[in-house]
Amino acid sequence: MGGGGNGSAEDGRGAREQLPKLRLDELLDELQGRIEAVRGTRDRLQGLLEAVLSVGRELNLAQVLRRIVEAAVVLVDAEYGAVGVIGQQRQLDQFVPVGVSDEEWALIGDLPSGHGLLGELIRHPEPLRLAELSGHPASIGFPPHHPPMHTFLGVPISVRDTVFGNLYLTEKRGGGEFDPEDEAVLSTLAVAAGVAIENARLYEQVRLRQRWLEAGAEITSELLSNVSEGQVLKVILERAREITAADLGVVDLVVEGTDDLRGALARGIQADSHLDLVLPRQGTFAGAALTAGTLVTTTDVRKDARITYGPDRWEGLGPAVAVPLGTTVALRGVLMLARAAGRPPFSEMEATSLLGFAGQAALAMELADRRRDAEQMSLLEDRDRIARDLHDLAIQRLFATGMTLQSAQRFVQHPQAAERLGRAVDDLDTTIKIIRSTIFGLRAHETVTVGLRVRVVRALEEAAAVLGFTPSLRMEGLLDVDVAGDVAEDAVAVVGEALTNVARHAGAEAVDVALVVRDGHLTLTVTDNGAGMRAGSEGRRSGLRNLAERARHRGGELLVTDGQDDNGTKLEWRVPLEEH
Repeated sequence: MGGGGNGSAEDGRGAREQLPKLRLDELLDELQGRIEAVRGTRDRLQGLLEAVLSVGRELNLAQVLRRIVEAAVVLVDAEYGAVGVIGQQRQLDQFVPVGVSDEEWALIGDLPSGHGLLGELIRHPEPLRLAELSGHPASIGFPPHHPPMHTFLGVPISVRDTVFGNLYLTEKRGGGEFDPEDEAVLSTLAVAAGVAIENARLYEQVRLRQRWLEAGAEITSELLSNVSEGQVLKVILERAREITAADLGVVDLVVEGTDDLRGALARGIQADSHLDLVLPRQGTFAGAALTAGTLVTTTDVRKDARITYGPDRWEGLGPAVAVPLGTTVALRGVLMLARAAGRPPFSEMEATSLLGFAGQAALAMELADRRRDAEQMSLLEDRDRIARDLHDLAIQRLFATGMTLQSAQRFVQHPQAAERLGRAVDDLDTTIKIIRSTIFGLRAHETVTVGLRVRVVRALEEAAAVLGFTPSLRMEGLLDVDVAGDVAEDAVAVVGEALTNVARHAGAEAVDVALVVRDGHLTLTVTDNGAGMRAGSEGRRSGLRNLAERARHRGGELLVTDGQDDNGTKLEWRVPLEEH
């Protein structure tokens, strides 16, 4: 019994010794777990701090957006991530994904625009966690070739109390769900992202303003250098396209004396569809800008209700903006910019900067015109002064000298001396006639406008720079007398457009221009030895439609035939003249 009692006592002591040991192991395990949790929290906080610093270092907005997504997927251990930027129409203008390759996106198709679950965060900018994407009422599924996704975490990014966009994370690694701690970490990153985005946007605004100021200074410099208005318009168009990254730029000029517009310059996608066309104000995008008197925009120029005239000219394009060129007193035309379909629309900052640039350019052109007018007036005043001085001083002195010599002839007895004296008197008379003719020429510039002959010659000189040679010119009849001002305007425009067509499409080596007034009609003929109409482009035919419209407006006609020996093209533009 005693032995049995001793054994029980020993067993009791062993059990009591084991109990503290088990409790110690449990405490050590719990402590180890808490240490791991603290270490994990520390590592996560360290990662969050590094992510915030990394995002804050960038100033380029595109790079900032990518760094935000890359940091987010690492912090919450997600397989896929994206940041969506909300645009003016409360849809996604930009979508920067991480985890999906370019090849996969190419198979998926267009980037999301903000429908379904992504639109839910736009409509309700609050954190959203889901264990299963498809279970949410706003979910509309995925397009073909899209990778499967189940768990979801989204948080808004705010910039100065304005929601800039949203962070989207899917597929928690390891098969788990996103937890409240993931949401807290991502929300903290979103706050830092908002600050970084604001800094990047402010930096972009400063750079954008600087580029617009440099462009404005370049235009002012060009105008002060007496560069032609056409060249200045080219600079305006090229700089505006470059700064806004537009795929198409067009300058439509107001046709003097009418409400029509003419496509003077075009660069980029579908440029040929806008060149050399005469357009009405009603039903055109440029006309909408002129009517409004300020900048107009559209998110899809192909479907804009204001454009009813030739909407096919905008095929392949989407966002567009148009701004008048000129002052309220004298509108010169309209500058239009467009981006390809699918690209983001012009932002409010871009539109405001473009409006200021157009106003500055218009003011510079107006001041340059006033300066040229002042210079012309000064020149005319100088000519008038010279004419008065010649008449009042030089001619009178020469006349007095001639009278003196004539009176002295009777005192000269030597025949040769008398003959020389007579020749001197005749030379003085001739000189007086020359001076009077010069005076008439000086004063004629004050009242006589430049005639059709001179204007056509100038048009040919301007075309020579593009053609590479000077066209031959033949003129018959009383062009400056019988051709009224409005018909002369059309004739000069037709010459310019015809030669532009030849330069752009014909590949000609010689051009003959004839301008004839006969039997109450003005006939303008332009003949080239180029490729001919059968080999011509659609752009050339488009230009010819414009010339035909001008002829019909005057009650005339346009005939286009093959040139001599079936080489080249012969264009004949014939209109009746009004009787004076």
